[in-house]
Amino acid sequence: MPRTIILAASLPARPERLYEMYVDPVLHAAFTGAPVTIGTDAGAPFRAFNGAIWGSILHVVPNRLVVQRWRSVNFPEYAIDSTLTLSFWPEGTAGRIELVHANVPEEDFAGVSEGWTKFYWNPWRAYLNR
Repeated sequence: MPRTIILAASLPARPERLYEMYVDPVLHAAFTGAPVTIGTDAGAPFRAFNGAIWGSILHVVPNRLVVQRWRSVNFPEYAIDSTLTLSFWPEGTAGRIELVHANVPEEDFAGVSEGWTKFYWNPWRAYLNR
């Protein structure tokens, strides 16, 4: 049965900057340490971590929202694609990203859940704190 991940991360940058860092391939690669293909047009491909995750952009609201079709190499072949929603919010002088990741297969739920902190929030925070 697919599950939903709900997370939030407070990061030391304005939400507009966090949005830009996520959708710009050069900035995204800078904080994750891995090349990425990403864009802001509906249908734009998404691929990161040497093809370990992929999908496409479904919808964006500049500086506020990214919605993606998303898949991992650890998803079973029969699993439907998941849907990732990232919303970007002001939090004092910094920003907050709220994440809803729906339809994550049970077989990869723990890996994806842990992966957000390990591969995104922690390196992103470290990059911004440099």
